[in-house]
Amino acid sequence: MPLAPRPVDIPKIPRALKFYQVCSFITGSFLLLLVVEMVLRYGFGYYVELAGPYGFIWLVPHEEVTAVNLSIVVVTIHGWLYVVYLISSYLIWTYMRWTYGRLFVLALGGIIPLLSFFLEGINTRRVADFLAKTPPAQVAT
Repeated sequence: MPLAPRPVDIPKIPRALKFYQVCSFITGSFLLLLVVEMVLRYGFGYYVELAGPYGFIWLVPHEEVTAVNLSIVVVTIHGWLYVVYLISSYLIWTYMRWTYGRLFVLALGGIIPLLSFFLEGINTRRVADFLAKTPPAQVAT
């Protein structure tokens, strides 16, 4: 039998849900950029260069990168955003008192392309249904 959220945590759920929604969208978007970058790098041998001698954004072979290597920037930013996404997933998981399996699936949302978008919709509906059934006095306290 699944556990219900503790009454003391119910007022924290809407804010944690909003944080999770924002993190899901941003992390998922950067993950898609990362996939494109990996295809360019390992599939075609090109890096994305920013403000180099060839133009504002250009594809160049690895040995010819002379300006900002946008490929490395995308990898680094996604890594840090994934950490923030894990924190947001942990918060919503803790407040809702879901199972460990659901936490594992939430964590996969930041490393499987497009999954964070689907999970965000599913979990938002799940939390919204719970909040709709909860008396307003408990949510607003």
